[in-house]
Amino acid sequence: MISLPTRRDDWRRMGRTARLVLGSPGYALLGVGAATVALTGFVLSQNLPTVGDALAGRIPAVVLLELFPFVGTSYGPVTGLLVVSVSLLVGVDIALVTYHVREHRLSAESGGGSLLGVVLGTLGAGCAACGSAILAGVLSLFGVAGLVTLLPLDGLEFALLALAALVLSIHWLADGMRGGEIRGCPVDLQK
Repeated sequence: MISLPTRRDDWRRMGRTARLVLGSPGYALLGVGAATVALTGFVLSQNLPTVGDALAGRIPAVVLLELFPFVGTSYGPVTGLLVVSVSLLVGVDIALVTYHVREHRLSAESGGGSLLGVVLGTLGAGCAACGSAILAGVLSLFGVAGLVTLLPLDGLEFALLALAALVLSIHWLADGMRGGEIRGCPVDLQK
């Protein structure tokens, strides 16, 4: 049965599991690194001509910093917050998956939900236009590409979908680790 994080205890377990796993310096470094790579990938993939110009020396490389949310003007406050949130959740998710696979000697098959969250994050968080373009291409195979223009949030739906997929992935990972040992401390829902 598929469980959803609907109770306060579910959210507490997710937070506690993430805190305990990220409390280990190695996993914290992995999470921060993954979040940084995700954010950089989201931002730079949406501005490839600018990246190319910076790498070729036609513009100062410092211009690339202005492409990031809350540094430059490329993203509005809501979109910037969504991009940063998805990036942070990608970092947490990758750290939890790595912990779960390494410490519990699991196969990579059990991380399928996490992979879905990361893929959706990659497709939708960087730019609503790209997410819409990808969806339009897929939908055009079925003759319904024009429906993308009817999206009420102008493509932010993809970032929200990525956010939901990552939260579900973290919930399922935390639920799967319940009763297991995290750095010698059992994740127990009873408290």
